[in-house]
Amino acid sequence: MSGTTHVVVIGGGYAGVMAANRLTRRADVAVTLINPRPDFVERIRLHQLAAGTHDAVVEYRKVLAGRVRLTVDTVTAIDAPGRRVTCASGDTVGYDHLIYAAGSAAGEPRVPGAAEHAHPVTTLEEARRLRDVLAAAPGTAAVTIVGGGPTGIETAAELAERGRAVTLVCGGALGPYLHPRGRRSVAGRLAALGVTVLDGPGTTVTEVTRDAVRLADGRELPSAVTVWTAGFGVPDLAARSGLSTDAVGRLRTDETLTSVDDVRVVAAGDAAAPSDLPLRMSCQSATRIGAHAADTVLNRIAGERPAPLDLGFFGQCISLGRRFGIFQFAHRDDTATRFHLAGRPGGRLKEFVCVQTVEHLAREARKPGSLTWVKDASRRARLAPAAPERVA
Repeated sequence: MSGTTHVVVIGGGYAGVMAANRLTRRADVAVTLINPRPDFVERIRLHQLAAGTHDAVVEYRKVLAGRVRLTVDTVTAIDAPGRRVTCASGDTVGYDHLIYAAGSAAGEPRVPGAAEHAHPVTTLEEARRLRDVLAAAPGTAAVTIVGGGPTGIETAAELAERGRAVTLVCGGALGPYLHPRGRRSVAGRLAALGVTVLDGPGTTVTEVTRDAVRLADGRELPSAVTVWTAGFGVPDLAARSGLSTDAVGRLRTDETLTSVDDVRVVAAGDAAAPSDLPLRMSCQSATRIGAHAADTVLNRIAGERPAPLDLGFFGQCISLGRRFGIFQFAHRDDTATRFHLAGRPGGRLKEFVCVQTVEHLAREARKPGSLTWVKDASRRARLAPAAPERVA
């Protein structure tokens, strides 16, 4: 391919920024990143924003390569045959290749009253609204957090450490990813912070009202502020644009992250479903998948065969307030081991991960291609179907 190749990246989160930066390895590639916000959001700090301990925002100039053109807008449609996207402003942007890194948010809650009375915390705007709601509530007001995953645990610990009366309703297991030993450690720390943890059978939420949460076992919990961290959803942009998606709405791709519909569309991050086997949500996977998506595009531009996704995991880290945390070690296939690091060392490691994730983006902006990662394709090779190579 001769001349300049234009690549559009939809979404300026961890995956999109990493992909955009990595694409600048080639001088003949022009990159446009389209994102609805003018600043980079540290999503893994949004629970801190809600609690008032961090603003969770970094200026794009600190993490985005100077050659990347940032367009603050929202993509409303993708015309894959015409190779262009349409934005909310009415502008259209043409492309030679597209990276779809639209990210994720809280799923639409189907529990009666949840949409009206519960506060999600998966976007910058949601976290800011929750911060304001908490600031307006009395210090003794009962706070109920729905969802026993990392976001629910981190939000519960952060608010409890700030003196809030917090109940964490898990709707099942506390920290389902964790090894039982790690789960006991988290439960101990939450208890020390005064968090009431409701887990196991009967803790599914059946209704949310303005001042209460009702559970499947008949209990009714007073709740002046209800925080909703359960569920998962992605923008419907791919589906609305006629691209193949999974049941949740993630763009369906092969193992190179290439759309099953269009060889010039590549997906990255939470909105990707490679071989219908999406990876766990995490900044660890998002940055690596973003880099892999960029490599797939660069391979195609060079006329080379893209490599299949090859990613090994280290584990999962969860903050438990500003000083404590846990790192749950994992096998490279992303299953938890019996080992974890807890307490203050776990808290320091969690903060290190938060800082280093931003530094990874900044380093890739300065030196594109610098990110490397632990690889282990064995599990995906067993589960993912083989797909024939396609050409442009």
